[in-house]
Amino acid sequence: MDWDDSKTWYHGSPLVLTCLRPGSTITQDRELARVFSHKPALVSQWTDAQQRRHIKHTGTQPGYLYRVAERVAPEDVYLHPRTAMEPGQEWLTRRALRVELVERTQPRAQELLSAAEIAALRQRARTSAE
Repeated sequence: MDWDDSKTWYHGSPLVLTCLRPGSTITQDRELARVFSHKPALVSQWTDAQQRRHIKHTGTQPGYLYRVAERVAPEDVYLHPRTAMEPGQEWLTRRALRVELVERTQPRAQELLSAAEIAALRQRARTSAE
């Protein structure tokens, strides 16, 4: 699977960083990286009838959104083998990559999964595993 070389790569983390280690997750989806900056245990995304994407999660930590500050070549990344996200949204790095801070992030109340939503997602996961 390819990516758009003209787009920026992002990484979200609750940690202050200047460089990503090999094996770090990066994405060209800025909002997804922002959500991952809150260190969620669970992320759910869907598209509604008006074709608007929604992302909800369980992350509660403030964090940091970074952009990769150097060119990412095809040999630098590979598709995340165990992602729960859409195909092509998450990539793992093969080498260290410099990053620059884009913004500090705070969890948004409207994005937090409720206890009922978490229970429904877990039930769906159990049902699909059977």
